[in-house]
Amino acid sequence: MAIVERPVTPALARGGPSTPALVTPSSALGVFRRPVSSTGWRSWVFTVDHKKIGIMYGVVAFSFFIVGGVEALMIRLQLAMPNGKILSANAYNQMFTMHATTMIFLFVMPTAAAFSNYLVPLQIGARDVAFPRLNAFGFWCFLFGGVFLNTAWFLGGASDTGWFAYAPNTSVAFSPSHGVDFWALGLLITGIASLSGAINLIVTVLNMRAPGMSLMKMPIFTWMVLVVQFLLLFAIPVITVALFLLIFQRDFGAAFFSVDKGADPLLWQHLFWIFGHPEVYILVLPSFGIVSEVLPVFSRKPLFGYKFVVFAGAAIGFLGWGVWAHHMFASGLGPVSVAVFSVATMAIALPTGVKIVNWTMTLWGGKLRFTTAMMFAIGLILEFTIGGLSGVLHSVSPSDTQQTDTYFVVAHLHYVLFGGAVFGLFAGFYYWWPKVFGKMLSERLGKWNFWLMVLGMNMTFGPMHILGLQGQPRRMQIWTNARAGDGFFNGAFWNLVATIGSFILALGIFMFILNVFRTTRKGAAAPGDPWDARSLEWMTTSPPQEHNFDTIPHVHALDDFFHRKYEEDEETGEITQVSNYEEIMHELHDKADKQFHMPSPSYWPVVLALGLPIIAYGVIFNRLLAVFGAAIVMFAIFGWSLEPSVADESDYEPPSDDESTKELATIG
Repeated sequence: MAIVERPVTPALARGGPSTPALVTPSSALGVFRRPVSSTGWRSWVFTVDHKKIGIMYGVVAFSFFIVGGVEALMIRLQLAMPNGKILSANAYNQMFTMHATTMIFLFVMPTAAAFSNYLVPLQIGARDVAFPRLNAFGFWCFLFGGVFLNTAWFLGGASDTGWFAYAPNTSVAFSPSHGVDFWALGLLITGIASLSGAINLIVTVLNMRAPGMSLMKMPIFTWMVLVVQFLLLFAIPVITVALFLLIFQRDFGAAFFSVDKGADPLLWQHLFWIFGHPEVYILVLPSFGIVSEVLPVFSRKPLFGYKFVVFAGAAIGFLGWGVWAHHMFASGLGPVSVAVFSVATMAIALPTGVKIVNWTMTLWGGKLRFTTAMMFAIGLILEFTIGGLSGVLHSVSPSDTQQTDTYFVVAHLHYVLFGGAVFGLFAGFYYWWPKVFGKMLSERLGKWNFWLMVLGMNMTFGPMHILGLQGQPRRMQIWTNARAGDGFFNGAFWNLVATIGSFILALGIFMFILNVFRTTRKGAAAPGDPWDARSLEWMTTSPPQEHNFDTIPHVHALDDFFHRKYEEDEETGEITQVSNYEEIMHELHDKADKQFHMPSPSYWPVVLALGLPIIAYGVIFNRLLAVFGAAIVMFAIFGWSLEPSVADESDYEPPSDDESTKELATIG
């Protein structure tokens, strides 16, 4: 841990033309001692700063999003016409397996982790997460696990069993390549990342909130992240057990799912879906939190029914553990089990409906500003509601039996996860981009991004309801004209529409990438408080300083930043502005702490995480390689344990005289 000392010199935060640029006074005066690796590639590879780790999570996850999108386009090209010739049967099986795996485990989950890592400490008024090095270790596990998973493409082929990997399809007899081994071991490594991140964020939220911030004064996004971390804490061990059983069956001769040896393949389904249905809420609850932050800001009113939204999120997390077997209605569970899980599935719709009602009432009567972030948030409400309504149909066993393994299920899944989780993440991109990078994304390109994604998504997944109800099965490499139907239910027409829609959707994603490149090169500087926001993360510089806050704020109310700017007349309800962003920042600088602790960089998390894929390669190809990887892990653990908690003096260098002179000139 590096001790940082700084004088209490006031300075303005970085902002737009009306707000002079912020310079940390302490760095200008040479009191804040910088690590040698504060710039260049080492500042990222060895960092333990939660903000840099959050950015790296986002960049890597979005890269995997592009990979998963290409896989989706290949699938849709294959299905655009009857008897498609784009992909062979084996390649098609690998493609739909890796598409789902990539989107769920390598895009949505880590993108939510990116927002969580970056924003939660800022929203609760903390300087960092509870365990900074464990946080870095989690990121590198995710990166190495994702890369390992995709190297299967070049080492004999990827998994070809679907993202749910039902037994006996995963047995060596039905999947003789190493694809399933790469899939199972890769998910184990990324699962370590999720579990370490969950423990870290739970401790951070429960122990490191700013003075005065009770649980019921936390922002909704932090609440939803907390619920998700508890879901991960209990769900990841379940899938970990299942994956270990699968690996031992494939590579060490065990027989956990083999019928011919007295085992039951339904064991895998139970284990997978006990994890898999909470996983749905692990994916969507962070986006629910983002929407609950965006809507009040651009409606100019508080979130309607804050406590109801909090407890609805907690109820979703709790009830999510009791509905897993609705994925198994066609497996012969028996009438009692089907009835119980049908009722539970209907019940979980209630807290979800509560959230939708609260969001709608937040919009009602508000002074709406239709920014891109607001449009994505409203888009989530509409698209997720469609997905939720089709999902309720699956709680009715006869209906579910008809729709199981058809494109109706694919449509439902994508309206929930793309229309829900992904739209929420894009709302977060546009809302917090000025905070993270200090620049404003183009609203014009943002509108193109939004409308192309809305059009493309509904063109792609809307027709799948029709295709599914007329009987087109999922996970089929080809379909024939005999299945096409006539008139409005012409399968050839709707498959072509879905394929065209997928490319429009891809164009919408491209508009976002274009927006990012344009903003990076010549984007407008963001004011310190561009949206007139409500929560604590906006009560610091943009981008935030390494130590987040010059002084830890004392919280007096929910939406504390908003209440510092505005006062409400209790009799008339009239709201009057009493302060602005610059004045609040001056006040905080005047009270700046003279000394605080910041963690020093470390390379041990990278080394430790690197040993895990080496072990995995060894399990697949050569046991000696696994021993070598285990040696790296043990060496890294030993080195990590001996690393001093206080950085050595030689690890730091003061800023140069020229640097100090230049920065002193800009202090407010």
